[in-house]
Amino acid sequence: MTQRITSYARDGWVFDVRDTGPLDGDPVVLLHGFPERASSWDAVAAQLHEAGLRTLAPDQRGYSPRARPRTRWGYRATELVADVAALVDVVGRPVHLVGHDWGAFVAWELAAHRPDLVRTLTAVSVPHPGAFVAAARHGDQLRRSWYFLAFSLPLLPEWLAGHRADRFDAGLRRGGMTADDLARFHRDVLAYGALPGALGWYRAVPFTPPGWARWTVGVPTTYVWSDGDVALGRDAAERTADFCTGPYQLVVLQGVTHWIPAQAPDLLAEVVRARIASSG
Repeated sequence: MTQRITSYARDGWVFDVRDTGPLDGDPVVLLHGFPERASSWDAVAAQLHEAGLRTLAPDQRGYSPRARPRTRWGYRATELVADVAALVDVVGRPVHLVGHDWGAFVAWELAAHRPDLVRTLTAVSVPHPGAFVAAARHGDQLRRSWYFLAFSLPLLPEWLAGHRADRFDAGLRRGGMTADDLARFHRDVLAYGALPGALGWYRAVPFTPPGWARWTVGVPTTYVWSDGDVALGRDAAERTADFCTGPYQLVVLQGVTHWIPAQAPDLLAEVVRARIASSG
């Protein structure tokens, strides 16, 4: 009998999951980004449920209280991807995969390395890693990505968030977060003690395996980019097609910031449903 998955374990770590919608619906795994948790998907998930889909949104590594490694090494990309693969194993069948921000990075890599686990992919905001690297080398993406260095510094981001929250919030506000988004960040991440683990994803970037950015994705894929995203530019969005060998579509949302799941849930849910429907 199908049962709700409220948590699952991998390699000694335990991950919390929001499993909602019809139990007999096709499973859709929703991967959050930084600095958010599974709750960032609530508005999108509600609309997917209306379409008969079951959604599973995990609090990923560093966010779940029982899955917070203390070292940078614990947040390397291979671990992040293996965590989600373990969730799909618990689901027991391939899933429709949706990821936003860092969750999109994990989704790209899982679809590339374990296509047997992924029926369709909808990547939101963050392009294919290869397109990101190419745009950083030849376009303005490197300038847009200055925050990687800031978030990688030891202790300083945590100190700012704890002692100068106004300055930390100002950076998120410049990136497009609304008052409601900031309130959710303070409640779901900062007060929850998840910020150090969330920053671990940035601090582990030097441990990304060589060549991971070059892998192509063959599963049916939609990439959703918004032209109000100050961190991720059009160049990387347009280069993403070069790394997709299966059915692929680029969807551009006009006038929307980086925080698509919270600020444009209706549009995003429609795109996700269309990609899922395309798979039959």
